[in-house]
Amino acid sequence: MTSELTEKKVERFTDALNELDKAATFAKSMYQTDVYQEAGRMMESLDGMKTLFNYANRFDEAGVFMNGPWEDASKLQAPLVSGSLKTKGLASIIEVMSDMRMLAIAKGNADHPSVTKESAEEFLNEVMALNLDLLFPNGSEESRIEQKENAEQFDRAQRFFEFLFTQLSSASLSKTLLVEINQLTAQRPIMVKRIKSMIRTAKKLLESESPENQPEELQDYIEAVEGPTQYSKKFPNVNHYRSELKNVMEDELVEEARAFAESMQKTGIVAPQHAILLRRLNKNKPELLFEALMLTDKGKANLEEHIELVSQLIKVAIYPATAQTIYGLSKMLDRGVLSSTPVAPGLRRLVEIDIQPGVRKELFNAYEYRSGLTANSILVAGVISVLGQPLGVGQGLNPTCQSARGISLWAQHAPGYLLELIPRAARDGDIDLTFEGTAIHSKDLKGGLAPELHKELDPVSLVLVPHLDRIYNEMMTRVALRGEDGHKWVNPEFYGNWVQRGFSTVIEPITGTITDFQGYVRLFYATHHPDYNDDYELIYPNPVGIFITNVHGKLLGFHAVSILRIARVESGDYRIYFYNPNNDGSQNWGQGIEPTVNGNGELEGESSLPFHEFVSRLYAFHYNPYEQGDAFAVEDDIVERIESLAKQSWGEEYTWVAL
Repeated sequence: MTSELTEKKVERFTDALNELDKAATFAKSMYQTDVYQEAGRMMESLDGMKTLFNYANRFDEAGVFMNGPWEDASKLQAPLVSGSLKTKGLASIIEVMSDMRMLAIAKGNADHPSVTKESAEEFLNEVMALNLDLLFPNGSEESRIEQKENAEQFDRAQRFFEFLFTQLSSASLSKTLLVEINQLTAQRPIMVKRIKSMIRTAKKLLESESPENQPEELQDYIEAVEGPTQYSKKFPNVNHYRSELKNVMEDELVEEARAFAESMQKTGIVAPQHAILLRRLNKNKPELLFEALMLTDKGKANLEEHIELVSQLIKVAIYPATAQTIYGLSKMLDRGVLSSTPVAPGLRRLVEIDIQPGVRKELFNAYEYRSGLTANSILVAGVISVLGQPLGVGQGLNPTCQSARGISLWAQHAPGYLLELIPRAARDGDIDLTFEGTAIHSKDLKGGLAPELHKELDPVSLVLVPHLDRIYNEMMTRVALRGEDGHKWVNPEFYGNWVQRGFSTVIEPITGTITDFQGYVRLFYATHHPDYNDDYELIYPNPVGIFITNVHGKLLGFHAVSILRIARVESGDYRIYFYNPNNDGSQNWGQGIEPTVNGNGELEGESSLPFHEFVSRLYAFHYNPYEQGDAFAVEDDIVERIESLAKQSWGEEYTWVAL
């Protein structure tokens, strides 16, 4: 419930702002709090938001942001806005005022020496795109809890975005959303809830636009969500669609199947009616399944070889609520995973295992519309997606990149092993990994992220991550006092024997200094760059650690990724292609270093960077000490260029020691 805007509130805010404006520079801090508190009262209504904006052109000059994190508008970061808006205290109020300042610049009501109208509008468009859940809140349990626990901040943020929504260009915002949608779908993530939310938002924004002004690409996405075929458009309700499908002739069934499959392969998004069609074909026309999945020749052969198992999987796991799994099924067949000896019995076991009550609850909570689903159905659907889209596994909003990386790596190269871990976690509530000859059981460990795990994850991650996280942390604890980076020993034991035992880190573990950086760079080139490593190719993904930096190159922390391959592009330069568990579309690491997810030869799920740019953010890697070329041959200018990028970004936080 919001309160009304009164003349008294406006008067009190105006007086506070005037007092701040008149105050001497050294005394500004004494008057800022009054301004924030009165502004907060103005924000209690939508009319108050509108009135407050009328003063936004004065905020900078009056000193509203002086000596605080929001002082320099040119350094503001759109991804951080959401966190500030949800923070208790004055931070959320200041964030709204700061964004109003940016809106004043975007609309030409205020000038800023280093922020143009165009860049201010781009910033606000990105803020809107990144905060769709505040613009159009979903009805999940998580949203309800968050709204209850942070009601004041949540309501304020909603009102602000409702106001901002009316101030920005619908066409401009929809284009921003479309760019982000393209970036996210290019990676083919398993979890597509956020993407669908963006698509629906873009549709709302363009409802007032004439059809010719609506991008065809956006229409493709809208149809992918709502139904791209003749009958799914006519009967969007899945029950009505199911009834009508009974009367459809075979040639029309083929047309439906092909249209669904084409849309799915083009966008990576699956409409719920697609599941109805697939179940119908599975029952009455199994010979048309390959059409509905748009399989490659390899996939078609895999389907024909394992048609009985595929039929069972469709019956168990493919429903409107799990329709997105159809894409995973298509890719799983194209990968030929079912031909791996342990996979078929492993999948059959999951159909019948007795899942623990706590795990069943977590799986059910993952699906808003789960009518007719069992916990086994959800788990099998999740496994199909992971086996089909191993690079689509994401860590969500959790600092569990190591666990996500493990699930992805095993899905690629050890599906049988993954299918041993999943039932043990789901049925027994325990898994064990061997570390230096000793088994470590997850059930014996405390800590980890299990109680605080953000639950918007794929079913396999929901089941496995709490166990993997505890075991990984325990392994790191056991090597903490060895005087070297613990990943040297933990990664080969945790991920598997294909992780090379050679290991190098840029940080001297005992002193925390950067020592012999040039030698470190030369070693990586000698073991990974095709021009210097005697043509030794990368066989398995290499789990490496990188420094994560923001758009200004400032260090944010460490992150686990996997190098997948290294290849030369048309320009003649080499790029490093890697798996990033955060499924992030738009990335900007500062200094012009912006990983791409398409347009540079990336396969589904890959990110990539020019070789030297990736190395400038690399802090640890594995290598085969018996397979390395000539480190001395790496040109000095290459090494110096990388060193310069490093020193002027994350390196500012470290002491550099020259040898």
